[in-house]
Amino acid sequence: MAELKREDLALRAERAVLVQVASKHTKFEADETFEELQSLVQTAGGKVVGQIRQQLTRPHGRFYIGTGKLEDLKALCLHVEPDVVVCDDELSPAQVKALEESLDCKVVDRSEVILDIFAAHARTRQAKLQVELAQLEYEFPRLKRMWTHLDRTAGGTLGGPAGG
Repeated sequence: MAELKREDLALRAERAVLVQVASKHTKFEADETFEELQSLVQTAGGKVVGQIRQQLTRPHGRFYIGTGKLEDLKALCLHVEPDVVVCDDELSPAQVKALEESLDCKVVDRSEVILDIFAAHARTRQAKLQVELAQLEYEFPRLKRMWTHLDRTAGGTLGGPAGG
């Protein structure tokens, strides 16, 4: 799998597949939020080339969507070859990683699209700094969790005297 770089989330001229889990919404609310997501992607300069929607009690913990829909999404991605998959809800870092590994495609969520729109339209120094701060605040918990595998690598004893 090619190394996916997350530093540039700009959707300009990117082909996007939209994904929604309608868990807490009525059909009307789900349709409304999905239309809004389409508009956000278009405002960011992306082109919507496909969509997957699923009704679940709550989003799947690992993949956001169920495993059956994940297979449908893989097939859709092979067919339309998107540059990015955009999910309607905020994703955990683990969900982003699992989806990117499964789809071999960049995955972003609604919040990242909104931040991208603000970044593209910020003109003054203050506006650019505010957008950068918002982006860093959004990324911080994700970056922090990337290094949890090092938590127990420090030397030392678990207790008791060091014997010899």
